[in-house]
Amino acid sequence: MSATLPYKYICIEGNIGSGKTSLCELLSRKHSCQLILEEFADNPFLPYFYEDPVRYAFTVELFFMTERHKQLQHSLLKPSLFADMFVSDYIFWKTMIFARRNLDAEEYRLLQNLFNILNNNFPAPDLLVYLHRSPDKLLENIRARGRHYEQSITREYLKGIQDSYFEFFRGQVAYPILILEVEHLDFVNIPAHYEEIQHLLKRKYLPGMHRIQLHL
Repeated sequence: MSATLPYKYICIEGNIGSGKTSLCELLSRKHSCQLILEEFADNPFLPYFYEDPVRYAFTVELFFMTERHKQLQHSLLKPSLFADMFVSDYIFWKTMIFARRNLDAEEYRLLQNLFNILNNNFPAPDLLVYLHRSPDKLLENIRARGRHYEQSITREYLKGIQDSYFEFFRGQVAYPILILEVEHLDFVNIPAHYEEIQHLLKRKYLPGMHRIQLHL
């Protein structure tokens, strides 16, 4: 466990463009923890999904699920001898959060059956942090980072993903979920913004949802 953070396994979650990977990298450098980052660029179906989501939704979600499982199995179930703390930019349940938005009912049930088998052995996070930004701010961030296959993402799609996250959160009571309102924060370039988030991660939270508005 980190000398300054009271958690061994932290998941940083958020919608597309929220800054979850950037925050994970900052935490990793500060606390020398094992970093688990989703390798989304390796999904060969992702560009096709954004062009034709109906046709490629099941394929893209199945690929993501199997790759996440492989990565988490390697990192969490067979950790490095020197691993004392883990920080990940996704929770395995992300598979079903996106699937609820992207798949039809039959596809969702099929993926859920597979997910339940694969999820059986993974530990729950000690803390799940969700970085919340409005769809308009997310779109601004997506445009700024310039990944060509993301440029067709719409505000409506982001709102649907956001709704799926909050539906998932309402049903979770086994571990604490910290929802941070970071609409106007730039924790990558402004150290004070990062330090404020880190300060919040030093607290211990009871299981369930905790929502904090940050004004800096």
